[in-house]
Amino acid sequence: MAVKFSNEKKSMKSEQIKLSPREKFIMALEGRQPPGRVPHFELVFFLTMESFGRVHPLHRWFDQWDQMSESERRLHRYDIAEIHVQTARKYEHSAIFFHPPKGWTNNEIENVNAALDAIREISGDDYFLMLHGDATYEIPDGNKLMNFIEDIADDPQKVKDTAQKKVDMALKRAAEFKSYGMLDGFGLCSDYCFNSGPFLSPAMFDEFVLPYLTQLISGYREMGFYTIKHTDGNIMPILKSLVSAKPHALHSLDPQGNIDIAEIKHLCGSEICLIGNVNCALMDNGTDEEVIESCRYALKHGMPGGGYIFSTSNCVYTGMKLERYELILDVWRKEGNYED
Repeated sequence: MAVKFSNEKKSMKSEQIKLSPREKFIMALEGRQPPGRVPHFELVFFLTMESFGRVHPLHRWFDQWDQMSESERRLHRYDIAEIHVQTARKYEHSAIFFHPPKGWTNNEIENVNAALDAIREISGDDYFLMLHGDATYEIPDGNKLMNFIEDIADDPQKVKDTAQKKVDMALKRAAEFKSYGMLDGFGLCSDYCFNSGPFLSPAMFDEFVLPYLTQLISGYREMGFYTIKHTDGNIMPILKSLVSAKPHALHSLDPQGNIDIAEIKHLCGSEICLIGNVNCALMDNGTDEEVIESCRYALKHGMPGGGYIFSTSNCVYTGMKLERYELILDVWRKEGNYED
């Protein structure tokens, strides 16, 4: 049976027809309950070669981009835009998280906006468009780990000054994108947590990350952008801090970090949109029945009252079985529907 909830006035069918996937996505981000099926998207859908026979933009490397003629660049940008739209249409995504290929470091604003313009040309205003936009500290990789720890211990003000510069640069970049008018929001994808808990203690997180995350989100909001804060792992020790920064949505809700969407919905579901919680580990190693149960659990506890967007707990990454992703979409299509 379909999971059905109705906490708002029923919308007329004629009104539903007028709502685009983008509009329904925004309704969910704002904590409302869109009519019909729960909105859906993925941070990345890497299986474009398996699904369409086309190389994903992030698997491309344009080391001779600056040598290309403008007509050749235009063809590449249009082809990349087509892949994003093709993915969104086939898998009924409400949003497109645009991923520039490697080699667009120079003139990023110009290249990305030209590609976003191509997406709008192909699809109109059907899809919510977003980019990466985090500027806060994340779990450092092995090459930077010791330096980061030493700086926090020996020169905390340097760490804070660097954090401020990163935020200032991100907001300046966002203002440039704002002037083009193509973008709807940003995905903030700095990971803060392991499965066991945050990399920084809650007190250190509140000192070295939270003020800058709050400032970043506030700046984006003032420009009219929506924000989705992503982090994997066990976020419970810093959940209140994350919500206090006022992103529109919280993404991942990682079951591998023992995150229970029912608990999160109870604690803060009225304050923030929730995205994710379908267990990627089970999609790799579980049975079909376990995957279906994880999907149903996320829908059952995420949907009530609105403010929920259906998603895996990470992304559709390289190596995931396409049939497993299609399996959860089958459940979503049948059971992820609000009453008309």
